[in-house]
Amino acid sequence: MLTTLDHIPVGFLDASAGGLHQVLPGPTLIHLPGRKPQPLFVSVLLHGNEYTGLKAIQNVLGRYANGELPRALSIFVGNVQAAAVGLRRLDGQPDYNRVWPGAEVTADIATSPEHQMMGKVVDEMHQRGVFASIDVHNNTGLNPHYGCVNDLRAEFLNLATLFSHTVVYFLRPLGVQSAAFARICPAVTLECGKPDDAAAADHATRFIEAVLHLDHFPSRQPAAGDFNLFHTVATVKVAEERSFSFGEIEAQLQLDPQIDHMNFRELGAGTRFGRVAAGFPMPLVALAEDGRDVTADYFMLRNGELLLSRGAMPSMLTLNERIIRQDCLCYLMERYALP
Repeated sequence: MLTTLDHIPVGFLDASAGGLHQVLPGPTLIHLPGRKPQPLFVSVLLHGNEYTGLKAIQNVLGRYANGELPRALSIFVGNVQAAAVGLRRLDGQPDYNRVWPGAEVTADIATSPEHQMMGKVVDEMHQRGVFASIDVHNNTGLNPHYGCVNDLRAEFLNLATLFSHTVVYFLRPLGVQSAAFARICPAVTLECGKPDDAAAADHATRFIEAVLHLDHFPSRQPAAGDFNLFHTVATVKVAEERSFSFGEIEAQLQLDPQIDHMNFRELGAGTRFGRVAAGFPMPLVALAEDGRDVTADYFMLRNGELLLSRGAMPSMLTLNERIIRQDCLCYLMERYALP
């Protein structure tokens, strides 16, 4: 599946995410030289409807169109086919950010060309002595810009706090790009808000350029008072057999139509998420990092109301029903203190 190039293809710098399929045949790895040989790795469009990363990398390359990059740069452009139609992924495709090394190796994933491709990308970057990894994403709900890490060592946290004072530490879902690269270099996932926000691309551009200029990462942890660190404690999904809506139509679960305003707010026990039709059981499933079902720890039904049963901070709440079905309703987080 993978095309590998040692140059910027004609038309790449001006292509929209939707038009990129006319420039690239599919997933593409582009290696570019720079003054420092140890490459920075940047992945974009792992989800086809999240195009801030593409804009940011086009901005960076445009700035150095007539000069040498400060550091070698390797760019992985992911789901070009889904980008052509503005979707996270196509029906029948795996999620391009769930099939990297470390994924739950089901029979389908183990034999998928996407899983094999991602393994080849990691192996090649390991051989090239990758300096750091940046995976650029957007989300559909109301979320701030923040960085995500899978490792709490100093170089990871210093990389993340260079992007945002808000940092999320997570171990699940498995098979994500940042976790695969965390085995070989400092790695961060950038969550850049909604893709149509011009400020998101500007923010990601400045960050990528800053990392290109870095010589090393500080060996000391950033001061605890300089950033907010959260730990993802549960992934929340709507049960597959349950219908849901945002109040416009009758469904087994009617979610609050402004539920995405709860993102990154520390909510207390009793906070209302929605209403469940009479006679139906709990419609949500919450799984801890070790895979345990912790639904009862975080949610309860009372007189048909769906309520938090303990304090938590959600992220990634969205009103996009397709995204909820393909991924999840939200993640629940708690503040985390470094040892």
